[in-house]
Amino acid sequence: MYELQMDLVRKNLKLWLEEDIGMGDVTTMSTIPADRQSKGIIHLKDNGIIAGLQIAEAVFNIVDDQLRFEPKVQEGQAVSYGTVLAEVSGSTRSILLGERLALNLMQRMSGIATRTRQFVDALQGLPVRLVDTRKTTPGHRLLEKYAVRIGGGYNHRFGLYDAVMIKDNHIKGAGGIAEAIAAARSQIPHTMKIEVEVENKEQLEEALNANPDIIMLDNMTPEQMREAVVRMKSQAPHILVEASGSVTLESIYAIAATGVDVISVGRLTYSVQALDISLDLNERKGGTS
Repeated sequence: MYELQMDLVRKNLKLWLEEDIGMGDVTTMSTIPADRQSKGIIHLKDNGIIAGLQIAEAVFNIVDDQLRFEPKVQEGQAVSYGTVLAEVSGSTRSILLGERLALNLMQRMSGIATRTRQFVDALQGLPVRLVDTRKTTPGHRLLEKYAVRIGGGYNHRFGLYDAVMIKDNHIKGAGGIAEAIAAARSQIPHTMKIEVEVENKEQLEEALNANPDIIMLDNMTPEQMREAVVRMKSQAPHILVEASGSVTLESIYAIAATGVDVISVGRLTYSVQALDISLDLNERKGGTS
């Protein structure tokens, strides 16, 4: 199972809870007795891949470490409408304090995992890796990239700090592809890879001569990609070939069939439809139980 950096995640969860709760949940505090106990039933009103169970548990535990969270499905499991995903038991007030943040995060993460699984399924039988991009929600990148992994995809770089990725504006600013690659190579440690984006045959030739680690074929047609792959494999088979740009479920198989090694898809995270997940109380009267 892909592991999250939970220490960092918890710091964010505390900030997001503070944003939502502020000085206190006036509705809950004014309507629910302090000693009221309940069980919250978290269920799916959709179909898809579930991600974020441990995040929901962390939310409720930050709100109240006496709450008991019980997952009823596995992370990454495909489930259908009406499935109970988890139960959370304890103080009714505490359950309601954490409800919205826990559901919001699970809904978004499950939507990403579901979308990713659709793309992975569309690539069945082809030796290509599906990866995400930096087109993530600010502050939520760790969770969204985690959800991609749960859906069966892989992660591209996490930020601007962990790889050199030379795009069109870097090329313009540096004075050319060769100049940009040479400048980067003179500055970065030997352990860091260099990727460069190309849009046509001329740029491909310039990139090949500069010998980066990865060449991204950006917004090319499948025919152009196929020609580029043949050219690269004949001259520089050690260079990884990545395809990117407006990749859809309808087009991804044809792109993969060109022989590229990696396909990066921004829509795994930036325009995803969240799954519909709800929490209903099954109330238990009285004090502690």
